[in-house]
Amino acid sequence: MQQQLILKKEGMLDQVSDPLHGSYYIEKITNQIDGELKINTSLKDVVKNNTWATIEGITLKNKYYKSDIINTPHLKYGAGTPPFTRGPYASMYCERKWTIRQYAGYSTAEESNKFYRKNLLAGQTGLSIAFDLPTHRGYDSNHERVFGDVGKAGVAIDTIDDMEILFNEIDLKNLSVSMTMNGAVIPILAFFIAIAEKKGVSKKHLQGTIQNDILKEFMVRNTYIYPPKNSMRIIRDIFKFTSKNMPKFNSISVSGYHMLEAGASADIELAYTLCDGLEYVRNGIKAGLKIDEFAPRLSFFWGIGMNFFMEIAKMRAARILWAEMIAPFKPKNPKSLMLRSHCQTSGWSLTKQTPENNITRTTLEALAAVIGGTQSLHTNALDEAIALPTNESAKIARDTQLFLQNETDICKAIDPFGGSYYLEFLTNELKEKAKKHIDEIEKIGGMVKAIELGVPKLRIESSAIKRQSQIDSGKNLIIGVNCYQQNEKNQIKILEIDNKKVQKNQIKRLNKIKQDRNNSKIQKILKQISEACNDESKNLLALAIEAAKAKATIGEISTAMEKKFSRYTAKTTINSGIYAMENMNNEKFIQAQSLTEIFDKKHGRRPRILAAKIGQDGHDRGIKIIATSFSDIGFDVDIAPLFQTPKEIAKQAIENDTHIIGISSLAGGHKTLIPALIKELKKYKRQDIMIIAGGVIPEKDYEHLLKEGVKQIFGPGTIVIDAAIQILNELLET
Repeated sequence: MQQQLILKKEGMLDQVSDPLHGSYYIEKITNQIDGELKINTSLKDVVKNNTWATIEGITLKNKYYKSDIINTPHLKYGAGTPPFTRGPYASMYCERKWTIRQYAGYSTAEESNKFYRKNLLAGQTGLSIAFDLPTHRGYDSNHERVFGDVGKAGVAIDTIDDMEILFNEIDLKNLSVSMTMNGAVIPILAFFIAIAEKKGVSKKHLQGTIQNDILKEFMVRNTYIYPPKNSMRIIRDIFKFTSKNMPKFNSISVSGYHMLEAGASADIELAYTLCDGLEYVRNGIKAGLKIDEFAPRLSFFWGIGMNFFMEIAKMRAARILWAEMIAPFKPKNPKSLMLRSHCQTSGWSLTKQTPENNITRTTLEALAAVIGGTQSLHTNALDEAIALPTNESAKIARDTQLFLQNETDICKAIDPFGGSYYLEFLTNELKEKAKKHIDEIEKIGGMVKAIELGVPKLRIESSAIKRQSQIDSGKNLIIGVNCYQQNEKNQIKILEIDNKKVQKNQIKRLNKIKQDRNNSKIQKILKQISEACNDESKNLLALAIEAAKAKATIGEISTAMEKKFSRYTAKTTINSGIYAMENMNNEKFIQAQSLTEIFDKKHGRRPRILAAKIGQDGHDRGIKIIATSFSDIGFDVDIAPLFQTPKEIAKQAIENDTHIIGISSLAGGHKTLIPALIKELKKYKRQDIMIIAGGVIPEKDYEHLLKEGVKQIFGPGTIVIDAAIQILNELLET
């Protein structure tokens, strides 16, 4: 029952009558079955002519005809022909199925290696490496700022030795490896190249992708290290090195996925991802490369949400727009115009409530990615709204793709929905919406300047707040969250990572390496890396490979560059007014506002909350939504800077005299970091400050956190207004 509701209400499959009307493939099959296709001309009279606007601002109706796409320019091009609307390759999946590339990393290199080898034997066809947060941020596992994050949301990598263990008995010559790394991209790529050479695999044979997309980190994910302009220098060096030495390796994967997860609508994700790509192309030209030397090795990474047809249209529109944007560089190789993509199903669309329903969500999203023409795909596990995925849930996610590849006829047709009047109309409309955002960024002077002004971050946050407010008001239905709720406890098995054990083992290995290596040689190379930061005739990646071979750590290489580049600190703002606009007539919203007024009269000031992240988790969608919505409700709101220690958060809360600290946790560090914060508050005898927690926290950990002193815990799917009312009622009782 709920699976059907998910398809209808969340996948929006019930909005348009006969949405595949006009599809070349579907109509041909229908014709063969029926003998002669009979078009129901009376349908216009049967179907009511309803219209509605999407969150992207596109006006849709519930029936489409050929007349709706008469002036659509992209219809005459087939797959494999620029602008590649119907797919980058002429034969698409008929000749080669998409790569099943599951993103994973577990605590230690040893555990991750076991997981990878097991999955490869079970049918997975490529690897996608997830690193832990200290690795992303360029810290060694023994750094004082990372004690709660080591091994939690991915694999901990400190040196080349960890990387060698990670790829033990894995054929790097014949296997495609994708690595999601941006901040510490230089040392990680250096470790990878160095261990490949040690295994006897030449650089020219390495195949795969390094994400290397730093610009989106400044908008949404926040695993940056250096400022934007210095980060672009790093990308230039990687382009130069890989173009010369690694012809099979993709030097960048321009990511929209994290924008989708941060709340961006499809037009914003599409536009800003392509703007990032354009900035990287200009960066490559600045490095002295010709467009055909590096553009064919660029790839893109899309998030796939629940709006089924919108996601398919997004991928088709992306290929058209990218071909248009690259054409002015006058490439001679048509592959330079080709947009190739990896996709990942949404993690944000998954719910804590009835997690088994997440299989349906992921399957629908995976189908959209495939119909949209992806080259590789990761499917999220059903338990990722609750905790890190288990082996069992990861297997179900992987098998979802195997079912699509082997138990359906999807791979027998090229762009099977192509020609659908609805889909072709939507593709064109979404393309035009994205163009307006692209034009705005170009008028500013490109994405680097736009980031410095804060424009993309503002647009994405506004979209996220609007989306959340529509869920809270019931305008957008999420099955089991704001409708059709079921009062049942999760019986899902949870993966538990012993963070302290992982960190202890990493530090032990680090100490041994530092004891056995040639430290004077390393200091010499690290000095060369620092000096090269101010000399573009030197290549930072080439130097880092030498440092990696000498057993320099990720922290040492990152710090050597930090000495010249500095470490970037983001500014935080509150985007108020949007949440109130969507909920001004909501009875619960009015109730919450009245409670803040009662508190104000009782205490002589409004309730004050500090919204914070602790540790190296930079996913800040949650705290931004809380900050904005609570501000609109009537709270005084402070947002803590990212990457703070428990001590720093406690100090800010005390100095600002806050009533509440709201902690968002998505990376599994809650059992270590939140108790550490409470301990710091006790030192100052400020146990009166209420601690609330939210995010991806398993229910089995609730009791532990409540015993430590957390007052309330709000999991994924919580209606923000309901949380505010609960908090205010407890405040008024104290």
